[in-house]
Amino acid sequence: MADEKQKAALEKDTSAIKKVLSTKSLGLIKAWEESEKTKVDNKTNKKLSNVVAWELSKQAYIDARQKKFEQKLERKKAMYVEKMQNKVAEIHKKADEKRTMVEDVKEEERTKVKEKADKFREIGHVPKKILCFNF
Repeated sequence: MADEKQKAALEKDTSAIKKVLSTKSLGLIKAWEESEKTKVDNKTNKKLSNVVAWELSKQAYIDARQKKFEQKLERKKAMYVEKMQNKVAEIHKKADEKRTMVEDVKEEERTKVKEKADKFREIGHVPKKILCFNF
């Protein structure tokens, strides 16, 4: 019986030690797990930061190119507008010249008509065509 008691006590002590060791092991495993998770999180955050930095640098590059292109287009637009305005001014100038020519021709023809009328008055002769009527 004494052996049995010692054996039972030994088993009890062993199970208690196992329980303490398993609790300690569980704590160590949990600490290791948290440590590894933290490492993974830190590694992931670093990679995400690199991705964000890469994205921002590429976006800044594209924005700079877009701004440069827009400035180039604005310069081309300004040149084109100036060219068109010059053409419009040239057209107005030519139109004024043509109007002047038409007015000059009109004055010449009116002068000829007046001279003919003066000639008819001088002679006392009536023109053959008056307002589409023949005499």
